[in-house]
Amino acid sequence: MNPSLFPTPFLPDYGSLPGDTLRDVLERLGLTQSDLAERMGRPKKTINEIVQGKAAITPETALQFERVLGIPASFWNNLERSYRAAQARLSEAGTLVNGLPWLETLPLKEMVKRGWIQARRDRIEQLREALTFFGVAFPNAWEEVWSQARRAAALRQGQTKQVDFGAVAAWLRRGEIEGRALSCAEYNEQRFRESLGYLRGLTSQPAETFCKEIQARCASAGVAVAFVRELPRLRVFGAARWLSAEKALIQLSLYYKREDQLWFSFFHEAAHILLHGRRDIFVDLDKGTEDKQEEEANRFASDLLIPPRMYEAFVGSKSFSAAKVTQFARQVGISPGIVVGRLQHDGHVEFSQLTHLKRRIDWSKTSTAGN
Repeated sequence: MNPSLFPTPFLPDYGSLPGDTLRDVLERLGLTQSDLAERMGRPKKTINEIVQGKAAITPETALQFERVLGIPASFWNNLERSYRAAQARLSEAGTLVNGLPWLETLPLKEMVKRGWIQARRDRIEQLREALTFFGVAFPNAWEEVWSQARRAAALRQGQTKQVDFGAVAAWLRRGEIEGRALSCAEYNEQRFRESLGYLRGLTSQPAETFCKEIQARCASAGVAVAFVRELPRLRVFGAARWLSAEKALIQLSLYYKREDQLWFSFFHEAAHILLHGRRDIFVDLDKGTEDKQEEEANRFASDLLIPPRMYEAFVGSKSFSAAKVTQFARQVGISPGIVVGRLQHDGHVEFSQLTHLKRRIDWSKTSTAGN
């Protein structure tokens, strides 16, 4: 057969029955199903079943179509593959209907607004979008995959508080996606510890400098740092976890958008990486219940930022003017705003006092602004 009869093969709509296309081709060529069966050395029944969609076009049959009809085997293979995929998709839709209530537990509007997922008019397609975002096939698999994070969030919030876990999981998943995309060296504990010491010295630098340095220095030690804006009503500071045996993740939200909270959260999450289990997920929520590991992480961050003896001596002076705080901050080598945050947290000054020394951090100053 002369291939020039079909210089540009007809490409059917996604999921079209391959038999319909075969019937059209036969009509164009003036062939009957019996003619095709004879030229292929196949039973007429086989050709008829393909036309009716009762039998699939196998790779062997596609090669025979190529020789007899002059249309590449790849065309027939792709046609069959698309059709079977469409059938599976339609069949799956019936199963996914039962998962539609799960969508109500997610902050979909905000996820769409931030470009994490696409908005779909069809609810089943929206469900597929959400499942793809989380990297799971079905809602029940989502429950299983994120059960550890759920327990971690519930533990931090305590038994008396309601956790919007759909929002927590969405925020954590976005951090996971960004963290996996960051190129990092293999984890090296010694290098990571050294990086923390270096980064502490940058607390007085502007955000556009230290945010990028945090990411670069930690990446060189095998720790990805992702800045992911907190979701509405999700009072989360940060999270820490291991993405693989050689790559850890620290996720920060800039909740409160103040330098003292950012630096404390960063070193707090770093403590989890250094001191605690690699199989755990640590979620740092506002006003959460403290357990032993959280207390250890708090102590690590506090002591690294301000040496305990120097802090005790300064607090003992009971002189907390702006000038004294600035002088002390210069003495210990950190930003005055961090000292103010510590004094406020420990109750030495009111939260309304010395606030002008605490610098506000704009999302536009981070390297991942807008997420």
